[in-house]
Amino acid sequence: MELIDTHSHLFYEDLKNDLDNVLNRANKLGVNRFISVGTNLDDSKECLALAETNENIYASAGVHPHDAKDVSKDYLDQITDLMTFPKMVAIGEMGLDYYRNISESEIQVKVFREQLSLAQQLEKPVIFHNRDADAEVIKILSEFPSITGVAHCFSSDLKTAEAFIKMGYYISFSGNLTFKNSHLPDVAKELPLDKLLVETDSPYLSPVPYRGKPNEPGRTRFVAEKLAEIHNVPLEEIAEKTTSNATDLFNL
Repeated sequence: MELIDTHSHLFYEDLKNDLDNVLNRANKLGVNRFISVGTNLDDSKECLALAETNENIYASAGVHPHDAKDVSKDYLDQITDLMTFPKMVAIGEMGLDYYRNISESEIQVKVFREQLSLAQQLEKPVIFHNRDADAEVIKILSEFPSITGVAHCFSSDLKTAEAFIKMGYYISFSGNLTFKNSHLPDVAKELPLDKLLVETDSPYLSPVPYRGKPNEPGRTRFVAEKLAEIHNVPLEEIAEKTTSNATDLFNL
């Protein structure tokens, strides 16, 4: 069985400083490939360095909505340079976060659009973040019909998931799928397996039974187990489908 953690932040100290053990624990749980996702240019470069030194780690480069206010004038050129490396498989994490509003909404929108435009130009998939911004994210994505990608750590409603899928995007579930009283199992149940991915968003959002503790990539397995339970299929089928989806999307 093979699972891919399609979204983790392996450059965080707790993970990076114990990386061999983190990856060994993941392998024991059947999670054997990892995408380390950048949230600004500095950590995107760290993701690349991790990917260059480990054959099972891939990387992405992008600017998270929280970091949008801090972009340099040449940030798109820097992302373009990073994307020339074969282990760089996507642009992101980009998007909108109207829950925290750490960057002004106008700046978030501008930086989101600029990165989508770059992804279109470079023909790369995108990894996007969406919190409390469903309508605006759908509107902006619809301006770039040729792009594919993933709605990472999906937390919205079924209507939004269906809109993303209709536009050709995958839906990725994280540990919050396993939380008690979560609405997400009801959403996941209605979605086709050939459009789903699994992730941890490590070190955030540890699934049950580790909720509240720092998360790590091996716990992708608990998200996959929950999906198997929701869809009433064997874990192996979820592993096979989500791995195949990730391999296709990110050209692994």
